[in-house]
Amino acid sequence: MMNYQLEHQLEDRLRSLKSEYAAGQQMLLDLEAKQVDLQHTLLRISGAIQVLEEERQKFVEVSDRYREQVEYPEIPEVLC
Repeated sequence: MMNYQLEHQLEDRLRSLKSEYAAGQQMLLDLEAKQVDLQHTLLRISGAIQVLEEERQKFVEVSDRYREQVEYPEIPEVLC
């Protein structure tokens, strides 16, 4: 009788551990999928940041040129 109980306990524990292992594997797969999604999201955000920084730089350059023209207009050679 004692051997039957011990065998039953071992089988129960083995089933429990296998179930926990399978659940852990599934969690790992889910986390890996989330990691890939997050990497793609960060890549898109990084691209958007780069585009906006380039556009901002163009705006600053145009604004600086315009400001220089307003502050220091070119005097036509006829007036010199």
